[in-house]
Amino acid sequence: MTRAGPAGDYRSALHQILARVQQTLEGSQPGVFPIRMYIAGGAALYLLTGARVSEDVDATFSKRVLLGEDIEASYRDADGRARLLYLDRNYNDTLGLLHQKAYEDSRPVAMTGIDKRLIEVRVLSPVDLAVTKLARFGDQDREDLQLLARKSLIDSRALRKRAEEALGGYVGDVESVRNSIDIACRVIDAARPAKRPTAARRRKAS
Repeated sequence: MTRAGPAGDYRSALHQILARVQQTLEGSQPGVFPIRMYIAGGAALYLLTGARVSEDVDATFSKRVLLGEDIEASYRDADGRARLLYLDRNYNDTLGLLHQKAYEDSRPVAMTGIDKRLIEVRVLSPVDLAVTKLARFGDQDREDLQLLARKSLIDSRALRKRAEEALGGYVGDVESVRNSIDIACRVIDAARPAKRPTAARRRKAS
């Protein structure tokens, strides 16, 4: 039997987390389903790009849920070391920047064995995931923006528009976030692949 590679190991661990969540919710009254699970953070970045795994799963739900015990799964990283992936029960989406329609505009994720009639797994859109990086805006956040830009999943114009809309619903040190937006746009522009000239431009240049 062929052993799954590191990315496959992480995806398998993430699947185990989702399966445990589904198992916990299965005893609920039928009228509450489907329950939406919105994934953000490093797990969302992995689902969008297939790169940069994280040790926790940041997620919110469309209903208030009681999960009981901790939900976690082990896997092997790229170096073969044992790692633990867990559902972060302390994740709070009010302590950072998030667009008002981020959940409405999130994308469904198909996971084998997860019944969409019970739990609908969704991931933040690339631009909304990028917006969540701007309040803290550490080195890892910048690298995540570069990754999304290199994959052509975000551009600076869309990020600025979405982030400034999100700021409308926040109080606190918004000026530091505005500065982060300016820097993030430059980071994205530098990381985006160069556009190939169209046939018309090539003819004009010749």
